[in-house]
Amino acid sequence: MSVQMHLGVLADPSRGSEPVDIRGEDPGALRAYLRKMVLIRRAEEIIGDRVASGEVRTPCHLAIGQEAIAVGVSASLRPTDRVFGAHRSHSHYLALGGDLEALFAEVLGRDSGCSRGMGGSMHLYAGHVGFLGSVPIVAGTVPLAVGAALAARKDGRGDIAVAYFGDGAAEEGAVHESFNLAALWKLPVLFVCENNLFSSHLHISLRQPGDRVARFAEAHGMEARTVDGNDVVAVARTVRELVGRLRRGEGPAMIEAVTYRWRGHVGPREDDDVGVNRSRDLVLWRRRDPVRRLADAMASARLLDEESFAELQTQVAEEVRDAWARAEKAPWPPREALLSRVYWHGRGQ
Repeated sequence: MSVQMHLGVLADPSRGSEPVDIRGEDPGALRAYLRKMVLIRRAEEIIGDRVASGEVRTPCHLAIGQEAIAVGVSASLRPTDRVFGAHRSHSHYLALGGDLEALFAEVLGRDSGCSRGMGGSMHLYAGHVGFLGSVPIVAGTVPLAVGAALAARKDGRGDIAVAYFGDGAAEEGAVHESFNLAALWKLPVLFVCENNLFSSHLHISLRQPGDRVARFAEAHGMEARTVDGNDVVAVARTVRELVGRLRRGEGPAMIEAVTYRWRGHVGPREDDDVGVNRSRDLVLWRRRDPVRRLADAMASARLLDEESFAELQTQVAEEVRDAWARAEKAPWPPREALLSRVYWHGRGQ
């Protein structure tokens, strides 16, 4: 049996800039997708601006350009599912309905943050919407999602677990061990690979013999799909089908969503990151903007016009500015939180 190693046109930034196919989709769902993607982008833009100005001190990994993945995946999830992020998880948190002000407060290190100001950008939590945490350790949450899937199966309510990770994490042993155990025990876990072709500053062609990550899941006999990660409808449709399989007890599945981050590995810079200049490709990838592609499709179907789109953007921008202003006024954690909110193991007092 031949293994599909390469992404082909999905990795070609000169292709795939046309409006997405929205035929048969509910107009209300499309409007919700659009608003969530705009919200995620505006939220990350203000975070990036404040990193550049020095107001934000925590390292921030931005997913601008990748919004369609989290929004498309979250459309099939429910609050009792168990979702785990990675180091680039603002979008995962917000797409599920995590509180915007609590995210900003966390990034600012304030007491009202979603992790009480002790975690920063890479340690997010919103248990009430099913987001059970993100960590900066590459692949660190993937085994946790497998364990959560086992617990979900034992609970018997049809819940599932979701593990977000990048193409770089696919090179970690923990991911392959997780694939193996999930497949062996037929656990209800959805592995979501956001393949943005870069791990820090290294392009995937410098790290792997093929750029299609889904081949690893297929090697474990797992149902796997590779889709355009800048097409929110394609992501949502694919995840809808895979989640249905999971809830029916048909074993784990993986979706590989091909995308491209517009900012550097960490921080707000667009064109240069860790010494790697990506300017030429970035110009082409911007044509595959997931927000614009959905808006254009909705406009063609007369579900959206420029005036209403501009109004949506204005409303979201105001919401983001107001949430940021409130977060800035939030108090810092008390001094005693330095010990009471962290785990410390040592001898004596």
